[in-house]
Amino acid sequence: MNDTIQSIAVYALPILFAITLHEAAHAFAARYFGDLTAYAQGRMSLNPLRHIDPLGTILIPLAMALLSSPFIFGYAKPVPVDFSRLRNPKRDMLWVALAGPAANLVMALGWATLYFLLFGAGMQEEYFFRVSEAGIWVNVILFAFNMFPLPPLDGGRIMTSLLPARLAFRFARLEPYGFFIVLALMALNLLKYWMVPVIAAANMLLNLLISPLKLLLT
Repeated sequence: MNDTIQSIAVYALPILFAITLHEAAHAFAARYFGDLTAYAQGRMSLNPLRHIDPLGTILIPLAMALLSSPFIFGYAKPVPVDFSRLRNPKRDMLWVALAGPAANLVMALGWATLYFLLFGAGMQEEYFFRVSEAGIWVNVILFAFNMFPLPPLDGGRIMTSLLPARLAFRFARLEPYGFFIVLALMALNLLKYWMVPVIAAANMLLNLLISPLKLLLT
């Protein structure tokens, strides 16, 4: 029980920030490129309460913590985006979709920066380092998962934007089945062949970006 409580205490804040800012980034990008749907519904906000999904934000992470999962995962309510209202729907879809994963990478870099600033300041409390590490891990996982090239995940929308119009139309028709395909890949332990290399690439990028600060403080 103590381990479960500790896991919740460590992961709660990173997950809340990760999923809230991911969805808010989509909303900000959509408004920038011409779609006011999320803005009109009050979803272009950094208030976590506007993005919390009872199942994905609370129950699933809590269940994973109770089951002593090696990591805790969650999601928020998807931000509504009407791609037909974008100024250039096919092109701008890419940037709206990319905004969420990009926000996760930026947050991972922020948590990594905090980790080394705490180290440089001589912080002795282990809890803050564990929260920082959890922030990096959660955001890198969310980045890799959401970049999987299958709609309705962000990577699928990016792929739809990049494909020629005829292929994009056919590819987009997979969207109703996308999550079931992803769940099947997870059940067959095949999704790791995407997740592992993408996580490794993201970590390499983060290490490169944080290396000047790391050298300075260590």
